[in-house]
Amino acid sequence: MEITLKGDREFEEIPSLKTKALRINLNENIYGTFAEIGAGQETVRHFFRAGGGSGTIAKAMSAYDKDFSDAIYGMEDDGRYVTEARLRKMLVHEINLIEERITRDKHPNKMFFAFANTVTTIDFAKQYKGHGWVGIKFQIEPDQDYNDIVLHLRFRENDARLQQETLGILGTNLIYGAYYKHHEPKKLLRYLYDHLDKDQIEIDTINFSGPAFKDVDNRLMSLQLVKNSMTDAVMFAPDGNNVLPARVLYKKNILALRGSFRPVTKVNIDMFQKSYEMFVKESKVDVDNTQVVFEITLSNLRAEGEIDEQDFMDRAKLLCSLGHTVLISNFQEYYKLVEYFSQYSKNRMGLAMGVNNLVDIFDEKYYRHLSGGILEAFGKLFFKDLRVYLYPMENEDGTITNSENLKVHPRMKELYKFFKYNGKVVDITDYDHSILSIFSRTVLKAISEGQPGWESMLPEGVAKIIKEKSLFGYEAEEVMHKE
Repeated sequence: MEITLKGDREFEEIPSLKTKALRINLNENIYGTFAEIGAGQETVRHFFRAGGGSGTIAKAMSAYDKDFSDAIYGMEDDGRYVTEARLRKMLVHEINLIEERITRDKHPNKMFFAFANTVTTIDFAKQYKGHGWVGIKFQIEPDQDYNDIVLHLRFRENDARLQQETLGILGTNLIYGAYYKHHEPKKLLRYLYDHLDKDQIEIDTINFSGPAFKDVDNRLMSLQLVKNSMTDAVMFAPDGNNVLPARVLYKKNILALRGSFRPVTKVNIDMFQKSYEMFVKESKVDVDNTQVVFEITLSNLRAEGEIDEQDFMDRAKLLCSLGHTVLISNFQEYYKLVEYFSQYSKNRMGLAMGVNNLVDIFDEKYYRHLSGGILEAFGKLFFKDLRVYLYPMENEDGTITNSENLKVHPRMKELYKFFKYNGKVVDITDYDHSILSIFSRTVLKAISEGQPGWESMLPEGVAKIIKEKSLFGYEAEEVMHKE
Protein backbone atom coordinates (compact mmCIF):
# COMPACT_ATOMS: atom_id res chain seq x y z
CA MET A 1 0.00 0.00 0.00
CA GLU A 2 1.03 3.60 -0.48
CA ILE A 3 -0.57 6.81 0.76
CA THR A 4 -1.47 9.56 -1.69
CA LEU A 5 -1.99 13.22 -0.95
CA LYS A 6 -3.55 14.02 -4.32
CA GLY A 7 -7.06 15.37 -4.78
CA ASP A 8 -9.95 13.54 -3.21
CA ARG A 9 -7.74 10.55 -2.36
CA GLU A 10 -5.94 12.48 0.34
CA PHE A 11 -4.56 10.15 3.00
CA GLU A 12 -6.22 7.21 1.26
CA GLU A 13 -4.22 4.03 0.90
CA ILE A 14 -3.79 3.04 -2.73
CA PRO A 15 -3.63 -0.74 -3.20
CA SER A 16 -0.38 -1.91 -4.75
CA LEU A 17 -0.48 -3.44 -8.21
CA LYS A 18 0.20 -6.84 -6.67
CA THR A 19 -2.70 -6.37 -4.25
CA LYS A 20 -5.03 -5.42 -7.09
CA ALA A 21 -3.99 -8.37 -9.27
CA LEU A 22 -4.16 -10.79 -6.35
CA ARG A 23 -7.67 -9.67 -5.40
CA ILE A 24 -8.80 -10.43 -8.95
CA ASN A 25 -6.96 -13.77 -8.97
CA LEU A 26 -8.42 -14.88 -5.64
CA ASN A 27 -11.97 -14.19 -6.74
CA GLU A 28 -12.95 -17.66 -7.91
CA ASN A 29 -15.70 -16.33 -10.15
CA ILE A 30 -13.61 -13.93 -12.29
CA TYR A 31 -12.26 -15.68 -15.36
CA GLY A 32 -10.97 -14.36 -18.66
CA THR A 33 -8.50 -13.78 -21.47
CA PHE A 34 -5.65 -11.34 -21.97
CA ALA A 35 -4.88 -10.42 -25.58
CA GLU A 36 -2.11 -7.82 -25.90
CA ILE A 37 -0.61 -6.67 -29.19
CA GLY A 38 2.24 -4.27 -29.73
CA ALA A 39 4.05 -3.80 -26.42
CA GLY A 40 4.50 -7.22 -24.86
CA GLN A 41 2.26 -9.00 -22.39
CA GLU A 42 2.69 -6.27 -19.85
CA THR A 43 -0.69 -6.41 -18.11
CA VAL A 44 -1.01 -10.15 -17.69
CA ARG A 45 2.52 -10.21 -16.29
CA HIS A 46 1.22 -8.52 -13.12
CA PHE A 47 -1.43 -11.22 -12.71
CA PHE A 48 1.04 -14.06 -13.26
CA ARG A 49 3.48 -12.59 -10.73
CA ALA A 50 0.81 -11.93 -8.10
CA GLY A 51 0.11 -15.65 -7.83
CA GLY A 52 -3.14 -17.59 -7.87
CA GLY A 53 -3.73 -16.82 -11.53
CA SER A 54 -4.55 -20.35 -12.65
CA GLY A 55 -8.22 -19.91 -11.77
CA THR A 56 -8.44 -16.48 -13.41
CA ILE A 57 -6.33 -16.50 -16.56
CA ALA A 58 -7.98 -18.55 -19.28
CA LYS A 59 -5.41 -17.55 -21.89
CA ALA A 60 -2.74 -14.95 -22.54
CA MET A 61 -1.72 -14.23 -26.12
CA SER A 62 0.08 -11.78 -28.38
CA ALA A 63 -0.51 -12.06 -32.13
CA TYR A 64 2.44 -9.88 -33.16
CA ASP A 65 2.74 -11.17 -36.71
CA LYS A 66 0.24 -9.30 -38.87
CA ASP A 67 -0.71 -12.39 -40.86
CA PHE A 68 -1.42 -14.31 -37.67
CA SER A 69 -3.34 -11.36 -36.27
CA ASP A 70 -5.45 -11.14 -39.43
CA ALA A 71 -6.06 -14.87 -39.37
CA ILE A 72 -7.37 -14.62 -35.80
CA TYR A 73 -9.30 -11.37 -35.83
CA GLY A 74 -9.86 -10.67 -39.53
CA MET A 75 -8.50 -7.85 -41.66
CA GLU A 76 -9.44 -4.23 -41.15
CA ASP A 77 -10.85 -2.31 -44.11
CA ASP A 78 -8.19 0.38 -43.70
CA GLY A 79 -5.37 -2.13 -43.12
CA ARG A 80 -4.48 -0.58 -39.77
CA TYR A 81 -3.98 -2.43 -36.50
CA VAL A 82 -3.92 0.22 -33.76
CA THR A 83 -7.56 1.23 -34.04
CA GLU A 84 -10.73 1.12 -31.98
CA ALA A 85 -12.31 -1.22 -34.51
CA ARG A 86 -9.42 -3.66 -34.07
CA LEU A 87 -9.68 -3.55 -30.30
CA ARG A 88 -13.41 -4.21 -30.33
CA LYS A 89 -12.93 -7.15 -32.70
CA MET A 90 -10.39 -8.59 -30.30
CA LEU A 91 -12.73 -8.24 -27.33
CA VAL A 92 -15.69 -9.85 -29.09
CA HIS A 93 -13.59 -12.68 -30.52
CA GLU A 94 -12.03 -13.59 -27.16
CA ILE A 95 -15.34 -13.46 -25.27
CA ASN A 96 -16.96 -15.69 -27.90
CA LEU A 97 -14.17 -18.25 -27.45
CA ILE A 98 -14.65 -18.30 -23.69
CA GLU A 99 -18.41 -18.74 -24.07
CA GLU A 100 -17.84 -21.60 -26.53
CA ARG A 101 -15.24 -23.43 -24.47
CA ILE A 102 -16.50 -22.97 -20.90
CA THR A 103 -19.97 -24.31 -20.28
CA ARG A 104 -22.34 -22.49 -17.95
CA ASP A 105 -23.59 -25.83 -16.68
CA LYS A 106 -20.24 -26.57 -15.08
CA HIS A 107 -19.49 -22.97 -14.12
CA PRO A 108 -22.78 -21.21 -13.30
CA ASN A 109 -21.12 -18.51 -11.20
CA LYS A 110 -18.30 -17.49 -13.53
CA MET A 111 -18.08 -13.83 -14.57
CA PHE A 112 -16.18 -13.79 -17.86
CA PHE A 113 -13.95 -11.00 -19.15
CA ALA A 114 -11.67 -10.25 -22.08
CA PHE A 115 -8.96 -7.66 -21.68
CA ALA A 116 -7.21 -6.41 -24.81
CA ASN A 117 -4.87 -3.74 -26.05
CA THR A 118 -3.41 -2.87 -29.43
CA VAL A 119 -0.63 -0.29 -29.20
CA THR A 120 2.43 1.09 -30.90
CA THR A 121 5.26 2.36 -28.70
CA ILE A 122 7.85 5.02 -29.49
CA ASP A 123 9.76 4.63 -32.77
CA PHE A 124 13.54 4.28 -32.95
CA ALA A 125 13.94 7.88 -34.09
CA LYS A 126 11.95 8.97 -31.02
CA GLN A 127 9.87 11.34 -33.16
CA TYR A 128 6.55 9.58 -32.72
CA LYS A 129 5.83 8.65 -29.10
CA GLY A 130 3.14 6.11 -29.83
CA HIS A 131 -0.45 5.50 -28.82
CA GLY A 132 -2.91 2.70 -28.35
CA TRP A 133 -6.38 1.38 -27.61
CA VAL A 134 -7.10 -0.48 -24.37
CA GLY A 135 -10.34 -2.09 -23.33
CA ILE A 136 -12.18 -4.68 -21.28
CA LYS A 137 -15.44 -6.53 -21.91
CA PHE A 138 -16.71 -8.02 -18.67
CA GLN A 139 -19.64 -9.29 -16.61
CA ILE A 140 -20.47 -8.33 -13.05
CA GLU A 141 -23.18 -11.00 -12.83
CA PRO A 142 -22.93 -14.44 -14.51
CA ASP A 143 -26.29 -14.14 -16.26
CA GLN A 144 -25.94 -10.46 -17.20
CA ASP A 145 -25.00 -8.89 -20.53
CA TYR A 146 -21.43 -7.70 -20.98
CA ASN A 147 -20.13 -4.25 -20.13
CA ASP A 148 -17.42 -2.43 -22.10
CA ILE A 149 -14.82 0.14 -21.15
CA VAL A 150 -12.73 1.30 -24.10
CA LEU A 151 -10.10 4.04 -23.97
CA HIS A 152 -7.45 5.61 -26.15
CA LEU A 153 -4.07 6.61 -24.75
CA ARG A 154 -1.03 8.55 -25.87
CA PHE A 155 2.39 7.82 -24.44
CA ARG A 156 4.42 10.76 -23.14
CA GLU A 157 7.58 8.93 -22.12
CA ASN A 158 10.60 8.72 -24.42
CA ASP A 159 11.62 5.13 -23.74
CA ALA A 160 9.87 2.03 -25.12
CA ARG A 161 10.55 -0.04 -22.00
CA LEU A 162 9.04 2.61 -19.75
CA GLN A 163 6.02 2.82 -22.03
CA GLN A 164 5.56 -0.93 -21.75
CA GLU A 165 5.64 -0.76 -17.97
CA THR A 166 3.17 2.14 -17.99
CA LEU A 167 0.82 0.15 -20.19
CA GLY A 168 0.94 -2.79 -17.78
CA ILE A 169 0.09 -0.56 -14.82
CA LEU A 170 -2.81 1.05 -16.66
CA GLY A 171 -4.18 -2.33 -17.72
CA THR A 172 -4.06 -3.67 -14.17
CA ASN A 173 -5.83 -0.55 -12.88
CA LEU A 174 -8.50 -0.90 -15.57
CA ILE A 175 -9.31 -4.55 -14.80
CA TYR A 176 -9.40 -3.89 -11.07
CA GLY A 177 -11.56 -0.80 -11.56
CA ALA A 178 -13.96 -2.65 -13.85
CA TYR A 179 -14.77 -5.18 -11.15
CA TYR A 180 -14.48 -3.14 -7.97
CA LYS A 181 -15.25 0.46 -9.01
CA HIS A 182 -17.79 0.05 -11.82
CA HIS A 183 -20.51 1.51 -9.59
CA GLU A 184 -18.45 4.73 -9.26
CA PRO A 185 -17.26 5.46 -12.82
CA LYS A 186 -15.80 8.87 -11.96
CA LYS A 187 -13.60 7.27 -9.32
CA LEU A 188 -12.78 4.42 -11.67
CA LEU A 189 -11.52 7.02 -14.12
CA ARG A 190 -9.26 8.73 -11.58
CA TYR A 191 -7.96 5.43 -10.24
CA LEU A 192 -6.64 4.52 -13.70
CA TYR A 193 -3.70 6.73 -12.72
CA ASP A 194 -2.84 4.81 -9.54
CA HIS A 195 0.96 4.41 -9.51
CA LEU A 196 1.15 6.59 -12.63
CA ASP A 197 1.83 10.25 -13.25
CA LYS A 198 0.10 12.53 -15.74
CA ASP A 199 3.37 13.07 -17.63
CA GLN A 200 3.63 9.34 -18.35
CA ILE A 201 0.39 8.81 -20.19
CA GLU A 202 -2.55 10.77 -21.59
CA ILE A 203 -6.07 9.33 -21.87
CA ASP A 204 -7.93 11.39 -24.46
CA THR A 205 -11.00 9.21 -25.12
CA ILE A 206 -13.04 6.82 -23.00
CA ASN A 207 -16.44 5.21 -23.50
CA PHE A 208 -18.52 3.14 -21.09
CA SER A 209 -21.37 0.89 -22.22
CA GLY A 210 -23.44 -2.01 -20.93
CA PRO A 211 -25.96 -2.56 -18.11
CA ALA A 212 -23.52 -1.50 -15.37
CA PHE A 213 -23.15 1.89 -17.06
CA LYS A 214 -26.71 2.48 -18.25
CA ASP A 215 -26.81 5.80 -16.39
CA VAL A 216 -23.36 6.97 -17.50
CA ASP A 217 -23.23 9.90 -19.92
CA ASN A 218 -20.01 9.57 -21.89
CA ARG A 219 -19.93 13.30 -22.57
CA LEU A 220 -19.72 13.88 -18.82
CA MET A 221 -16.96 11.31 -18.61
CA SER A 222 -15.15 13.25 -21.33
CA LEU A 223 -15.40 16.31 -19.14
CA GLN A 224 -13.80 14.36 -16.29
CA LEU A 225 -10.76 13.62 -18.47
CA VAL A 226 -10.16 17.33 -18.98
CA LYS A 227 -11.19 18.28 -15.44
CA ASN A 228 -8.70 15.79 -13.98
CA SER A 229 -5.92 16.90 -16.35
CA MET A 230 -5.75 13.47 -17.96
CA THR A 231 -5.82 15.20 -21.35
CA ASP A 232 -5.84 18.73 -22.72
CA ALA A 233 -8.94 18.32 -24.84
CA VAL A 234 -11.73 15.88 -25.64
CA MET A 235 -14.17 15.79 -28.50
CA PHE A 236 -17.63 14.44 -29.05
CA ALA A 237 -19.68 14.09 -32.19
CA PRO A 238 -23.21 15.33 -32.92
CA ASP A 239 -24.59 11.94 -31.89
CA GLY A 240 -23.30 12.59 -28.38
CA ASN A 241 -20.61 9.93 -28.42
CA ASN A 242 -16.99 10.59 -27.56
CA VAL A 243 -14.79 10.54 -30.62
CA LEU A 244 -11.01 10.44 -31.03
CA PRO A 245 -9.85 13.95 -32.01
CA ALA A 246 -7.17 12.56 -34.31
CA ARG A 247 -9.82 10.70 -36.30
CA VAL A 248 -11.85 13.88 -36.84
CA LEU A 249 -9.03 16.39 -37.38
CA TYR A 250 -6.34 14.42 -39.25
CA LYS A 251 -5.12 16.41 -42.29
CA LYS A 252 -8.28 18.54 -42.31
CA ASN A 253 -8.89 22.20 -42.95
CA ILE A 254 -10.16 23.24 -39.51
CA LEU A 255 -12.48 26.13 -38.70
CA ALA A 256 -12.91 26.68 -34.96
CA LEU A 257 -15.36 28.85 -33.04
CA ARG A 258 -14.76 29.48 -29.36
CA GLY A 259 -17.59 30.57 -27.13
CA SER A 260 -19.53 30.01 -23.95
CA PHE A 261 -22.63 28.99 -25.97
CA ARG A 262 -24.67 29.56 -22.84
CA PRO A 263 -26.93 29.20 -24.74
CA VAL A 264 -26.03 29.19 -28.42
CA THR A 265 -27.61 32.26 -30.06
CA LYS A 266 -28.38 33.57 -33.53
CA VAL A 267 -25.13 35.53 -33.36
CA ASN A 268 -23.10 32.35 -32.80
CA ILE A 269 -24.73 30.65 -35.77
CA ASP A 270 -24.41 33.72 -38.00
CA MET A 271 -20.71 33.92 -37.10
CA PHE A 272 -20.33 30.24 -37.95
CA GLN A 273 -22.20 30.40 -41.25
CA LYS A 274 -20.55 33.58 -42.55
CA SER A 275 -17.01 32.57 -41.51
CA TYR A 276 -17.55 29.13 -43.03
CA GLU A 277 -18.64 30.66 -46.35
CA MET A 278 -15.46 32.76 -46.39
CA PHE A 279 -13.22 29.92 -45.22
CA VAL A 280 -14.22 27.39 -47.89
CA LYS A 281 -13.60 29.98 -50.62
CA GLU A 282 -9.92 30.18 -49.64
CA SER A 283 -7.60 28.77 -52.28
CA LYS A 284 -5.95 26.43 -49.77
CA VAL A 285 -9.22 25.06 -48.38
CA ASP A 286 -10.97 21.94 -49.64
CA VAL A 287 -14.66 22.14 -48.78
CA ASP A 288 -14.90 18.34 -48.77
CA ASN A 289 -12.01 18.12 -46.32
CA THR A 290 -13.16 20.81 -43.88
CA GLN A 291 -14.05 20.22 -40.23
CA VAL A 292 -15.91 22.80 -38.13
CA VAL A 293 -15.33 22.64 -34.38
CA PHE A 294 -17.24 24.46 -31.66
CA GLU A 295 -14.79 24.82 -28.77
CA ILE A 296 -15.54 25.52 -25.11
CA THR A 297 -12.64 26.16 -22.78
CA LEU A 298 -12.75 24.72 -19.30
CA SER A 299 -12.44 28.22 -17.83
CA ASN A 300 -15.82 28.97 -19.40
CA LEU A 301 -17.37 25.97 -17.68
CA ARG A 302 -16.67 27.16 -14.15
CA ALA A 303 -19.21 28.49 -11.71
CA GLU A 304 -17.91 29.85 -8.40
CA GLY A 305 -14.61 28.07 -8.88
CA GLU A 306 -16.06 24.66 -9.68
CA ILE A 307 -17.23 23.15 -12.94
CA ASP A 308 -21.01 23.08 -13.17
CA GLU A 309 -21.50 19.75 -14.90
CA GLN A 310 -25.21 20.22 -15.56
CA ASP A 311 -24.47 23.54 -17.18
CA PHE A 312 -21.94 21.79 -19.39
CA MET A 313 -24.51 19.18 -20.37
CA ASP A 314 -27.02 21.87 -21.31
CA ARG A 315 -24.57 23.44 -23.74
CA ALA A 316 -23.50 20.11 -25.17
CA LYS A 317 -27.06 19.00 -25.85
CA LEU A 318 -27.86 22.18 -27.73
CA LEU A 319 -24.73 22.15 -29.88
CA CYS A 320 -25.17 18.47 -30.68
CA SER A 321 -28.83 19.03 -31.56
CA LEU A 322 -27.67 21.52 -34.19
CA GLY A 323 -25.35 18.90 -35.68
CA HIS A 324 -22.03 20.28 -34.49
CA THR A 325 -18.81 18.69 -33.30
CA VAL A 326 -17.69 19.98 -29.90
CA LEU A 327 -14.22 20.27 -28.37
CA ILE A 328 -13.80 20.76 -24.61
CA SER A 329 -10.33 22.03 -23.80
CA ASN A 330 -8.02 23.31 -21.10
CA PHE A 331 -6.68 25.99 -23.45
CA GLN A 332 -7.18 29.49 -22.13
CA GLU A 333 -5.02 31.04 -24.86
CA TYR A 334 -5.79 30.72 -28.55
CA TYR A 335 -2.22 29.84 -29.48
CA LYS A 336 -2.51 26.64 -27.44
CA LEU A 337 -5.65 25.72 -29.35
CA VAL A 338 -3.88 26.27 -32.66
CA GLU A 339 -0.87 24.24 -31.49
CA TYR A 340 -3.25 21.43 -30.56
CA PHE A 341 -4.84 21.44 -34.00
CA SER A 342 -1.37 21.52 -35.56
CA GLN A 343 -0.63 18.09 -34.07
CA TYR A 344 -3.15 16.64 -36.48
CA SER A 345 -3.10 18.93 -39.50
CA LYS A 346 -0.74 21.31 -41.30
CA ASN A 347 -3.51 22.54 -43.62
CA ARG A 348 -5.08 25.99 -43.58
CA MET A 349 -6.99 26.76 -40.38
CA GLY A 350 -9.47 29.43 -39.42
CA LEU A 351 -10.61 30.98 -36.15
CA ALA A 352 -13.94 32.80 -36.03
CA MET A 353 -14.26 35.25 -33.15
CA GLY A 354 -15.76 38.48 -31.95
CA VAL A 355 -14.00 41.80 -31.45
CA ASN A 356 -13.49 41.38 -27.70
CA ASN A 357 -11.78 38.03 -28.21
CA LEU A 358 -9.32 39.51 -30.69
CA VAL A 359 -8.56 42.41 -28.35
CA ASP A 360 -7.82 39.88 -25.60
CA ILE A 361 -5.35 38.08 -27.87
CA PHE A 362 -3.31 41.29 -27.98
CA ASP A 363 -3.29 41.65 -24.19
CA GLU A 364 0.19 40.97 -22.81
CA LYS A 365 -1.06 39.76 -19.41
CA TYR A 366 -2.02 36.40 -20.90
CA TYR A 367 1.58 35.65 -21.91
CA ARG A 368 3.63 36.57 -18.85
CA HIS A 369 4.33 32.89 -18.16
CA LEU A 370 6.14 32.57 -21.50
CA SER A 371 9.84 33.41 -21.59
CA GLY A 372 9.32 35.09 -24.94
CA GLY A 373 6.11 36.80 -23.85
CA ILE A 374 3.54 37.80 -26.43
CA LEU A 375 6.01 37.46 -29.32
CA GLU A 376 6.50 33.80 -28.51
CA ALA A 377 2.74 33.26 -28.41
CA PHE A 378 2.24 35.07 -31.70
CA GLY A 379 4.97 33.01 -33.28
CA LYS A 380 2.98 29.92 -32.35
CA LEU A 381 -0.30 31.46 -33.41
CA PHE A 382 -0.02 33.62 -36.50
CA PHE A 383 2.95 32.02 -38.20
CA LYS A 384 0.89 28.90 -38.71
CA ASP A 385 -1.26 28.76 -41.85
CA LEU A 386 -4.04 30.53 -40.01
CA ARG A 387 -6.63 33.20 -40.66
CA VAL A 388 -8.90 34.98 -38.16
CA TYR A 389 -12.43 35.81 -39.27
CA LEU A 390 -13.62 38.75 -37.20
CA TYR A 391 -17.29 39.25 -36.40
CA PRO A 392 -18.13 42.92 -35.73
CA MET A 393 -19.49 44.46 -32.55
CA GLU A 394 -22.22 47.08 -32.28
CA ASN A 395 -21.48 49.83 -29.77
CA GLU A 396 -24.01 51.60 -27.55
CA ASP A 397 -24.06 54.60 -29.89
CA GLY A 398 -24.92 52.38 -32.85
CA THR A 399 -21.46 52.47 -34.44
CA ILE A 400 -19.70 49.29 -35.53
CA THR A 401 -16.29 48.10 -34.37
CA ASN A 402 -14.34 45.87 -36.75
CA SER A 403 -10.71 45.15 -37.60
CA GLU A 404 -10.21 48.64 -39.04
CA ASN A 405 -11.06 50.58 -35.91
CA LEU A 406 -10.71 48.25 -32.92
CA LYS A 407 -8.43 49.51 -30.20
CA VAL A 408 -5.57 47.48 -28.76
CA HIS A 409 -2.99 48.59 -26.19
CA PRO A 410 -0.74 51.32 -27.64
CA ARG A 411 2.30 49.02 -27.35
CA MET A 412 0.50 46.44 -29.48
CA LYS A 413 -0.62 48.75 -32.29
CA GLU A 414 2.24 48.03 -34.68
CA LEU A 415 2.12 44.32 -33.96
CA TYR A 416 -1.59 44.30 -34.68
CA LYS A 417 -1.09 46.24 -37.92
CA PHE A 418 1.54 43.75 -39.03
CA PHE A 419 -0.83 40.80 -38.79
CA LYS A 420 -3.85 42.77 -40.00
CA TYR A 421 -2.20 44.00 -43.18
CA ASN A 422 -0.59 40.66 -43.89
CA GLY A 423 -4.04 39.18 -44.27
CA LYS A 424 -4.11 37.23 -41.01
CA VAL A 425 -7.22 39.09 -39.79
CA VAL A 426 -10.19 39.59 -42.11
CA ASP A 427 -13.61 41.07 -41.40
CA ILE A 428 -16.87 39.21 -41.74
CA THR A 429 -18.80 41.80 -43.76
CA ASP A 430 -21.92 39.90 -44.79
CA TYR A 431 -23.28 39.70 -41.24
CA ASP A 432 -26.87 40.07 -40.04
CA HIS A 433 -26.97 43.58 -38.59
CA SER A 434 -30.36 42.99 -36.95
CA ILE A 435 -28.96 40.48 -34.41
CA LEU A 436 -25.80 42.29 -33.23
CA SER A 437 -27.48 43.30 -29.97
CA ILE A 438 -28.03 39.67 -28.93
CA PHE A 439 -25.78 38.39 -26.14
CA SER A 440 -25.83 34.96 -24.49
CA ARG A 441 -25.78 36.47 -21.01
CA THR A 442 -28.95 38.46 -21.79
CA VAL A 443 -30.72 35.36 -23.04
CA LEU A 444 -29.57 33.33 -20.04
CA LYS A 445 -30.88 35.93 -17.60
CA ALA A 446 -34.23 36.08 -19.40
CA ILE A 447 -34.60 32.30 -19.30
CA SER A 448 -33.75 31.95 -15.61
CA GLU A 449 -36.00 34.87 -14.61
CA GLY A 450 -38.94 33.78 -16.76
CA GLN A 451 -38.87 36.91 -18.91
CA PRO A 452 -40.66 36.80 -22.29
CA GLY A 453 -39.16 37.15 -25.76
CA TRP A 454 -35.88 35.27 -25.39
CA GLU A 455 -36.97 32.61 -27.86
CA SER A 456 -36.56 34.99 -30.81
CA MET A 457 -32.85 35.42 -30.02
CA LEU A 458 -32.06 31.74 -30.57
CA PRO A 459 -31.66 29.60 -33.70
CA GLU A 460 -34.72 27.72 -34.90
CA GLY A 461 -35.57 24.75 -32.69
CA VAL A 462 -33.25 25.69 -29.82
CA ALA A 463 -35.93 27.32 -27.66
CA LYS A 464 -38.08 24.21 -28.01
CA ILE A 465 -35.23 22.00 -26.74
CA ILE A 466 -34.59 24.34 -23.80
CA LYS A 467 -38.25 24.17 -22.80
CA GLU A 468 -38.66 20.43 -23.31
CA LYS A 469 -35.55 19.59 -21.29
CA SER A 470 -35.76 22.49 -18.80
CA LEU A 471 -32.25 23.68 -19.62
CA PHE A 472 -30.47 26.74 -18.19
CA GLY A 473 -32.90 27.08 -15.31
CA TYR A 474 -36.00 27.22 -17.49
CA GLU A 475 -39.24 26.47 -15.65
CA ALA A 476 -42.51 25.80 -17.44
CA GLU A 477 -45.24 28.37 -16.81
CA GLU A 478 -47.53 25.91 -15.08
CA VAL A 479 -44.76 25.09 -12.60
CA MET A 480 -44.09 28.75 -11.95
CA HIS A 481 -47.79 29.47 -11.40
CA LYS A 482 -48.05 26.68 -8.83
CA GLU A 483 -45.29 28.29 -6.85
